[in-house]
Amino acid sequence: MSVSVLVVDDSAMARKMLIRALPADWDISITQASNGVEALSRYRQGGVDVIFLDLTMPEMDGYQVLEALRREDLNCLVIVVSADIQEAAQARVRAMGAIAFIKKPVDPVRIQAVLKEYGLLL
Repeated sequence: MSVSVLVVDDSAMARKMLIRALPADWDISITQASNGVEALSRYRQGGVDVIFLDLTMPEMDGYQVLEALRREDLNCLVIVVSADIQEAAQARVRAMGAIAFIKKPVDPVRIQAVLKEYGLLL
């Protein structure tokens, strides 16, 4: 069964690097967004299972996206991918519903471990 993935980052290069770090044999369909407003719009269209979410973006940051997902009771797995590796930031996003925090630059082994932990990858 294919998993629908939304990659959200204001940097096209960061999105490309994250997509390349995803497991090659993972059955997925990928969409992209360059900010939080776009991400929520794409999510509300339906069918998103996993969001890889940057924190620092224009228009609407990752924290605001997490808050909107929680407020609207929208259900998907969110993995935060950020260069902000402060413990406070990691604790905050987990409290807001993110299942994991992966630091940039992304490590394919770390991504695979998170995906396996949540049953998204065999």
